[in-house]
Amino acid sequence: MKIAIYGREFSNNTLPYVQQVFDCLVELGIQPLVYDKFYEFISGKVFLPKQLDTFQSSLEIKEQQVDVLISLGGDGTLLDTVTLIRDSGIPVIGINFGRLGFLASINKDNIRSAIQNLVDQQFTLDSRELLSIESETPVFGNENFALNDVTIHRRDNSAMMIIHTYLNGEFLNSYWADGLIIATPTGSTAYSLSCGGPIIFPNSDNFVITPVAPHNLNVRPVVVSDSNVLSFELEGRSSKYLLSCDSRTEVIDCSLKFSVRRADFKINLVRLNNESYLSTLRNKLLWGIDTRNY
Repeated sequence: MKIAIYGREFSNNTLPYVQQVFDCLVELGIQPLVYDKFYEFISGKVFLPKQLDTFQSSLEIKEQQVDVLISLGGDGTLLDTVTLIRDSGIPVIGINFGRLGFLASINKDNIRSAIQNLVDQQFTLDSRELLSIESETPVFGNENFALNDVTIHRRDNSAMMIIHTYLNGEFLNSYWADGLIIATPTGSTAYSLSCGGPIIFPNSDNFVITPVAPHNLNVRPVVVSDSNVLSFELEGRSSKYLLSCDSRTEVIDCSLKFSVRRADFKINLVRLNNESYLSTLRNKLLWGIDTRNY
């Protein structure tokens, strides 16, 4: 099995867990492929195998015929891997060094058993939809896709913006708000949830439109089929606004017209055989374990 490793910079408190990841891989006879910037960061801080290959791009990770990519960090780190995996179908598993960890669901205290399960092929694949942004002037180049959400947000003043929204070309609503979130089922437990959006189960073939601090209190999140195409026109006092694909953000001009639709490929998340989406929800949101109920 060929395993790739991706990570960001982190505090020294995390070093023992990173060391454990590499120690487990060596014990199991696996020579990992490491993202080059992460390799530079951890060199001299953890003991690494003497012969270690690195990669820089999505093309290299495909050429190396990687079986699984391990993300070391929180959900934001795992979202970064989407631009490396793209449409390759390479499964991704996240070991959580962050806080909540909906996507990076492996606890750092379960590293050894998780890697053993990977090697023993004791896992299933959870296929997740993505969103893509299209516009006459490309905004994100060839990284115009998002696993969690696409967000439109005001940039540089306190005034609200107006987001004219169309569903398959038909007028839906003009949102007077601080912004608007278009979230996949995966992203429904992220920013959208914090703004009052519903939790949507994976493979439900929907996405949710969630306003951020809307002026009209009767404006609520809307769930629509992911076969629809949403298009947007922006209006407001500012000439510049923010457009985000997951953690990637660009400043756009208010004259830019763009659309959001379901991407033409999916991302495969690894689920170990002892976990499910329901168990993740219960554990992360503390459902059923409030001591006041007992």
